[in-house]
Amino acid sequence: MSRARKAKSQPAAKNSRGPPYVGALLRMTYQMTRRPLLTALMERGFTDLNQAYLTVFQYPHPDGSRPTELADRAHMTKQAMNYLLGELETLGYIERRAEKGRNRRLVYLTRRGWEVVETQLVAMQHLEAQWATILGKKRFDEFLSALRKLSLLDSKGGAQSAALHSRDQIHNRSLKRSSDIR
Repeated sequence: MSRARKAKSQPAAKNSRGPPYVGALLRMTYQMTRRPLLTALMERGFTDLNQAYLTVFQYPHPDGSRPTELADRAHMTKQAMNYLLGELETLGYIERRAEKGRNRRLVYLTRRGWEVVETQLVAMQHLEAQWATILGKKRFDEFLSALRKLSLLDSKGGAQSAALHSRDQIHNRSLKRSSDIR
């Protein structure tokens, strides 16, 4: 291939930042959040959990969700998600049951499952406090604001469904259900 043709086939970069690019940085940062989360769970006695199981517990929590919704959210097959759900059900973290008058089964957290959600919340609050110290409160708040704004976009650049991103409603519902179980 000639040099001229080679130059045309590669898009011109508008910035000179270079790798790692945004996708890799987000993945690496996400992985940084998972380590202290798993450590906190182990310290609280949830030694039977691993990274794969945490996929089921990712925000928003799975309580009241259909297994297919959880699979879509985690970008995995229904079969893979159902395998994880079966394992978590055996371990006592969730139960799958049908609503009255319906055949479809939904996922519900058990008391043990809610304890995982609470542990995750506390671990993330600690991590956010650490990052706010490192970046400074103002920069960290701007970082969160930017992430929230970007998380509202789907792959086509439009807004995602309000049900997935009404985080205040989901958070309040989580806290209510958690306190009802105690």
